Amino acid sequence: VPKKLVTTVSGCADDAVAGLVACNPGLRLLQGHRVVLRDDLPAIRGRVALLSGGGSGHEPAHAGYIGKGMLTGVVAGAVFASPSVGSVLAAIRAVAQAGAAGILLIVKNYTGDRLNFGMALERARAEGADVRMVVVGDDCAFATPGKAGRRGICGTVLIHKVAGALAEAGASLDEIVEKVTAAAKAMGTLGLSLSPCSIPGSKPSFQLAEDEMELGLGIHGEAGVRRMKVLPADKAVETMLEHMTDPSNASHLSLTPGSSVVLVVNNLGGLSCLELGIVAGAAVCSLESRGIRIARALVGSFMTALEMAGVSLTLMLVDEELVGLIDAKTTAMAWPNIPAGPATTRREEVPAPTEGPRKLQDETGIGPGTARVERVLERVCSTLLDMQDKLNELDRGAGDGDCGHTHARAAQAIREWMRSRPPPAAPAQLLSALADVLLEQMGGSSGVLYGLFLTAAARSLQGCSDSPAWADAMDAGIEAMQRYGGAAPGDRTMLDSLCAAAQALHSLRSPGADPLQVLATAVQSAAAAAEATRHMEAGAGRASYIRSSRLEQPDPGAVAVAAVLGAVLE
Repeated sequence: VPKKLVTTVSGCADDAVAGLVACNPGLRLLQGHRVVLRDDLPAIRGRVALLSGGGSGHEPAHAGYIGKGMLTGVVAGAVFASPSVGSVLAAIRAVAQAGAAGILLIVKNYTGDRLNFGMALERARAEGADVRMVVVGDDCAFATPGKAGRRGICGTVLIHKVAGALAEAGASLDEIVEKVTAAAKAMGTLGLSLSPCSIPGSKPSFQLAEDEMELGLGIHGEAGVRRMKVLPADKAVETMLEHMTDPSNASHLSLTPGSSVVLVVNNLGGLSCLELGIVAGAAVCSLESRGIRIARALVGSFMTALEMAGVSLTLMLVDEELVGLIDAKTTAMAWPNIPAGPATTRREEVPAPTEGPRKLQDETGIGPGTARVERVLERVCSTLLDMQDKLNELDRGAGDGDCGHTHARAAQAIREWMRSRPPPAAPAQLLSALADVLLEQMGGSSGVLYGLFLTAAARSLQGCSDSPAWADAMDAGIEAMQRYGGAAPGDRTMLDSLCAAAQALHSLRSPGADPLQVLATAVQSAAAAAEATRHMEAGAGRASYIRSSRLEQPDPGAVAVAAVLGAVLE
């Protein structure tokens, strides 16, 4: 039996309703019944009250649609079971006693719902209430519907909305029945699923093979019209729309080019929101290619079947009046809050921003400085390329074994860049340009970390590049890496080598320091720190997720940084 996050199997319908009411100040429970009502019942005096309901397991239907501008109340049965006559009657009496000018029951076309709501309606009429019932059957699955007729599925939610907007505007019961009946006739829904669903405490209602999908199934896990191999989303949507609009299908919806529709892309409960977005885009695209105008599109979970990994598409043919009713304000929590306007795949894109003006690089041409920079960078590149296999090997213990590849990519990119143009000799420009190259070409988190380091160091060197300035630049670079990367010295990362070198470079600030001596010490400190990472626990980076917290090898990032510093200062 599949796992469920419930408190008790027997109490799951009550608990779900109680949770909804607890979190929504606009709702109230009717004492002694699984009935939810608007908390402002006196507001319906003199207006038509709208009641709906059915089995639980279709959340947010039906109680999510209670509110000003939608339903007045809802009667919930157990999971996938019709509510009792007594509860439906109690809901009718509650709204009648609040002074409703007529009551409309909106019922999905299932035998149990028709019987229980119908029986309650007869008893309420005998008590003198003015009650009518509209039965919604929007399912397009069956080419030859049997005696039971078309099932009521997600399109019912649009009927709740249309009826609710009319009632809120003060329409009479007769007018609402007439308009809602017409809207329901011009509507069709079809479901498609990759999985069955299971009532809490029970096994799944049917089985689907790994590579199968089912077309036209109901919202209780009833079988559909056909099984097929899993299709890509666009083809699946095309198949659904073909079936829904096929004239040889007795329950089809007639769509002619130029018609306007409201589209509902409904998650049957267990589809990811990512997949739902893909299906929605495919549906808009497919309808547009048929010359259909999508006046409004609603995408989300409107009427589900527990955890079924599937989707249903609902189309309702609309005119301006119906679109206005769909757009009318409602406080119902499950109705989406989106700007009113058509759906289309042809929205104009926001033009890409132009890059800010680059500070003109101090083009000093090719001088002795440039040649020296090229020599140093070439040494760094060959060092990294020679170490590629060693770094990959070190990275396999804790990461994804690509540290060497990443650094080799950086070396290749720097070489290409030097071939394309002489590197600037001015330190700030040089580091800034290198940051751009690495951010674009290196990839991985190392690319961004080096980019952060070089960008901050370059900013610090702007306009001054004496020895102490390099110590400041090193500190600025490390500070930027720590601010965004989240690591600290001792976490077994590239920072361990960098911080050790930075510590040594602080001597450059003392008057009379010998720069070459200080640099040599910095290189030795970095190498020693890289070796010391062998005995550290990983506190940041991917290695920190590895259970054997001691990794026996030095950190590849720290080793790479030490090697780069060594190559620079050779």
